[in-house]
Amino acid sequence: MSILKLKPSCKDYLWGGHRLAEEYGVEYDGDILAEAWELSCHPDGPSYITNGKYTGKTLEEFIETEGKDVLGIHCRRFRDFPILIKFIDAKQNLSIQVHPNNRYALKNEGQYGKTEMWYIMDAEPGAFLYYGFKEEISKEEFAKRIEEDTLLEVLNAVPVQKGDVLFIESGTIHAIGEGILIAEIQQNSNVTYRVYDYGRVGKDGKKRDLHIEKALAVTNRVPIVKDKSSYPHVADCDYFTVDKLNLDGTFMKKMEGIVSDASFASILFLDGKGTITNNGETLPFKKGDSFFLTAGSGSYTVEGRCDALVTTIREKAAPVRIGIDIGGTKTKIGLVDIHQKLIVSDTMDTNAQRPAEEVIREIAQKTLELLDAQGIAMDQCVGAGIGVPGTVDTKNGVVRYSNNIKWENVELAKEMGNYLPIPIKIANDADCATLGEAVAGAGKECRDVIMLTLGTGVGGGIIIDGRIYEGKGLGGSELGHMVIVENGEPCTCGRRGCLEAYASATALKRDAKRATGKELLPEEIFKGAQEGDEKLSQVVQSYIGKLGTGIVNIVNIFRPQLVILGGGISAQGEILLEPLREMMKVGCFGGEKGELPEIETAALGNEAGMIGAASLL
Repeated sequence: MSILKLKPSCKDYLWGGHRLAEEYGVEYDGDILAEAWELSCHPDGPSYITNGKYTGKTLEEFIETEGKDVLGIHCRRFRDFPILIKFIDAKQNLSIQVHPNNRYALKNEGQYGKTEMWYIMDAEPGAFLYYGFKEEISKEEFAKRIEEDTLLEVLNAVPVQKGDVLFIESGTIHAIGEGILIAEIQQNSNVTYRVYDYGRVGKDGKKRDLHIEKALAVTNRVPIVKDKSSYPHVADCDYFTVDKLNLDGTFMKKMEGIVSDASFASILFLDGKGTITNNGETLPFKKGDSFFLTAGSGSYTVEGRCDALVTTIREKAAPVRIGIDIGGTKTKIGLVDIHQKLIVSDTMDTNAQRPAEEVIREIAQKTLELLDAQGIAMDQCVGAGIGVPGTVDTKNGVVRYSNNIKWENVELAKEMGNYLPIPIKIANDADCATLGEAVAGAGKECRDVIMLTLGTGVGGGIIIDGRIYEGKGLGGSELGHMVIVENGEPCTCGRRGCLEAYASATALKRDAKRATGKELLPEEIFKGAQEGDEKLSQVVQSYIGKLGTGIVNIVNIFRPQLVILGGGISAQGEILLEPLREMMKVGCFGGEKGELPEIETAALGNEAGMIGAASLL
């Protein structure tokens, strides 16, 4: 099913009235109905489905069962359901309050901050609300006025009437005044810091708590300039886009729209009655009703008379992704833009001998420092990708085993999410490096790429149709552990004759020592061969032959567009590539009659892992 009618959770806060029950049809038996949470997956007050096979289930239960694709592509960047929509009936003044931003709220409250918008559904004559300060004040004056109960003197009082809209960014001090009825669209959060409450007492007979220290920390103390840039929308930001729908039932009595796979659509009816049709299903609507249309459900029609707010989630503006490459010795952290370019990066010691939780915390802190130094808000980040050596459960975000950093069953995505309030994806580091080269390096023009990293061992990754190929199991691809010589040299994996046992830098140095009795570095071995040393020439020739055998096998299986060589030995460039191309012509099935892949060296160097990790999002 694609169209859901929702029933709200209700709140009886002491300042509320009863108009939502009397005029908007909200089912409620109590005397005070302050808020009706019309679209909510928040645990403090979920929305319930009233039609179809999910009747009686919460909206969150529906999403968990059907999968997050029902929310749309633009919601993938959110860790939780992105928004909360509510009706608010202020019979009395609400407290003077402020909401924190994401970073502060996640650190101190364990949930998101709150940016919101208000649509004034009705207002009594003379009604007003508070919206920011009249003039800039210092933190000291702010604290003093709270203490002396003179805060109202410096707040900006804004008269309102039906149809007005205010956008309240996190950090803006505000309060709804008495006699105002509001539709509020906000981030999915219930964090509020009260700084003034008219001396009222709660149900327990005690004055309600104030949150002065936290409010002082998060409040923007300069006047707010009303922004008109949302046109043609009622409101538009990275968290929600709100549009107004008006049908008079006579000249304009029908509207057709489309719910694409980019975002779900929430339709909140402020007035009127009629029908809503989507994906072959038609339901009646009336004043106060709330509907949820799943992403990708196609065209919908609203017919009748109505005022309604339609809320969707747009693509994030100027998004930044975080790429983290965890190594046994060093960890690299980078910020990557929409063009797959590294904005800035930093390197830190991994110090993997510590508990995993300490390592993760320090990486997160270093990441936050990097964002602060660049003036990039957490809100601008769509997610963080992490490359880590070893066996990785990408679906659950768990490092099952990593010999390099001595981790076993570490819930990396979950732990990192405690510090970075954004979606977290993880993958094997070699796969990330391959993906980085595929999207921004030597393979950026190709959809099917194989990469071999020739270092201490032989790693690599496979990109098919632009995505990392992992296979069904958790181990992923291990190109370095195909057997190329039966009962050959012992390999680190415990078997014999693997590609790694012949094509790694370790194997090259071993064979050179056998031939010359000397400990030589790979670059010294290749240099000696070029200068005519017969023994080293034979070592290099044998090395390239074994590497070529492995590459031919890989090409015959996967038929990629490109083979990339990375790692220290790839610095030899054409000395390696030219003979390997000749081997592919001879050894690959069909030879030159088929479409042989190109073979190139990696282009990104140490940046590949960070860019690839960021590209997991």
